Amino acid sequence: MAEGFNETYLTLAGYARFNNLRYLFFFMFLTVYIFISFTDSLIVFLICSQRSLHKPMYVFIAALLLNSLTCSTTIYPKLLSDFLSERPVVSRSACLCQAFFIYFLGGSAYMLLSVMAFDRYVSICEPLRYATLVSPSAVAALLLLAWLLPAGLVAGAALLASPLRLCRFGLDRLYCNIYSFVKLSCGSTLVNNVYGLLCNATIMFLSIVFVVFSYSRILLVCLQQSGSVRGKAVRTCLPHLLVFINYSVCTVFEIVNNRMQANVDAVVPAVMSVSIVIITTLFNPVVYGLKTQEISKRVKKLLCYRRTEG
Repeated sequence: MAEGFNETYLTLAGYARFNNLRYLFFFMFLTVYIFISFTDSLIVFLICSQRSLHKPMYVFIAALLLNSLTCSTTIYPKLLSDFLSERPVVSRSACLCQAFFIYFLGGSAYMLLSVMAFDRYVSICEPLRYATLVSPSAVAALLLLAWLLPAGLVAGAALLASPLRLCRFGLDRLYCNIYSFVKLSCGSTLVNNVYGLLCNATIMFLSIVFVVFSYSRILLVCLQQSGSVRGKAVRTCLPHLLVFINYSVCTVFEIVNNRMQANVDAVVPAVMSVSIVIITTLFNPVVYGLKTQEISKRVKKLLCYRRTEG
C-alpha cells in the first residue's frame, strides 16, 4: 500500500471481525435500514399531514424521528457498502464528517428528549399556562436550540481533531467517531479530551438532570390525582421515558466502549458498535409507533386503508 494512501485513508478494521458472516450482516442491516426508513418516514408523514396531530408533543416526536432517520442515513449506507467491500476504508475528511453528524445528531436527540420532558411537565403540572409556555414560537425556538447547540459544540470538537497528525490508520469500529479518530494521533490530545468531556457534560448530564427533575415533578402531581389522570399521564410519558432510558444506556456503553477498548479483545468494540447502531435507530419508531396511542391508531388506519385499496 502506497504511503500517500495511508496518510489519506483509514481502515475500518472492525469489519474483519465479521468477515465470515458479512453477507448475513449485510442483509440484516439492509432489512433494519428499510424498516427504519419506512416507519420513521410514515410517522413523520402522518404527523405533518394530519391536522389533529399538529400539537407540540407530536411536533417534537416528528423532530426526533427525523433526527433518527438522518442519523440512520449517515450510518447505514456506508455500513452496507463496507460489508460488501474486501477492505473497508474511509478518507480522513469523510471520517470526520461522519463522526460530526453522528455526534451532532446524538446530542440533538438528547436535547429533543429534554424538550419533550419540558412539554410533558408543562402539560401535566401547569395545564393552564400550557398554551402560553409552549406556543408555536416557543416550539420553534426549542427545536432550533436542540439542533444548533449540539451542532456548535460538535463542530468545535471536529475542528480540533482535523489538524492532528495521525500515527496509526486502523479503527476497530464499523463507523467513525471523533474520540476514536483522536486516539490515532501521535501528539498530545489533552485539549481534545477535555473539550470532549465538556461537550458530554453539557449535553448529556444537563439533559439527564432536566429530565429527572421534570418527571419527579410529574410524579408528585400524579400522586395527588385520580387513577384516570395517572393512567393518562403514564400513557403519554412512558414512550418518552423508554426512549430516554434507551439513549442513556447506549450512550454510556458508547463512552465506556471508547475508553476501555484498549484493555479488551478487539472484537468487543466492533460488536458493541453494531449493537448501539441497531438499538438506538430501531427503538424510536417501534416505541412511538406502538406505544403512542394516537399515532398507533392512525398508522393502523392508514395501513388498513392501503390494504383495502389494494
